[in-house]
Amino acid sequence: MQSTIKLLGQTAVRKLTTTTANMATSSFSNKYKFETLLVSTPREYVYHVELNRPQQFNTMNSAFWREMVECFQAISEDSDCRVVVLSANGKHFTAGLDLTDMGPLMETVLGDGDVARKFRTLQQFIKSYQLSFTSVEQCNKPVIAAVHGGCIGGGVDLITAADIRFCTQDAFFQIKEVDIGLAADVGTLQRLPKVIGSDSLVRELAYTARKMFADEAAQAGLVSRVLSDKEIMLKVALEIASAIADKSPVAVQGSKHNLNYARDHSIEEGLNYMVIWNAAMLQSEDLRVAAMASMDRKGPPPSFSKL
Repeated sequence: MQSTIKLLGQTAVRKLTTTTANMATSSFSNKYKFETLLVSTPREYVYHVELNRPQQFNTMNSAFWREMVECFQAISEDSDCRVVVLSANGKHFTAGLDLTDMGPLMETVLGDGDVARKFRTLQQFIKSYQLSFTSVEQCNKPVIAAVHGGCIGGGVDLITAADIRFCTQDAFFQIKEVDIGLAADVGTLQRLPKVIGSDSLVRELAYTARKMFADEAAQAGLVSRVLSDKEIMLKVALEIASAIADKSPVAVQGSKHNLNYARDHSIEEGLNYMVIWNAAMLQSEDLRVAAMASMDRKGPPPSFSKL
């Protein structure tokens, strides 16, 4: 009798566990269900976001611009995520703007409306596109961009908003906008000079639209690693992501926030901001947990609660 009751209890626990897991999976799938992006959780606290229009070379259409904001704003507040790996399906990372999806914008450009009203409409279009990549930069979680094949036009805008960039040996980068009569307007001209530190090189790339290949990108500082192929690159990116995810989320997110702030302010302003930041963050339990683990070198690695 007792064994029967025990067996029934174990069965009930298994069913409850399975039901809970299924509910969690369903909730994740619904939250991160997109038309142009594929989101998965390959490792604990690591999310993998993939550009997912391979047949169109991951060109950026209206759904993409909208979904990037939705995706990264959700990830920013998701305590189950601590790091993001951003890559793409198909032959290329992205071929940039989807010119076949520019109907509404071109109607405004070519229309006969009042100049002031056309200006306001175009201003809103451009700002909404900029927000798509600013949401990556402002995401609380570090983003590792893993680039293969071509990274063209808006692709450069996108990856310069990431924290860390890797690429494959066959990758190339191209500020293509000048070839279609535009100045790059969603982040490249603002972020790339601060990423690679050479104003001359940025201007050369922006004015000529020439391709910058992997070795030059590494030499310039656009990427920190060049890997032989996509499979190895993703493996390395996920390993780095896991290493970051094992650290205190308070420390990692604080580092990202202060690095971004320091980039856009003077050293003195950055130091003063750091004082205010750590005066609060030093009170976190993460400091105690990390310190205890550091003193007990033979013990298990520190485990940090969700943030």
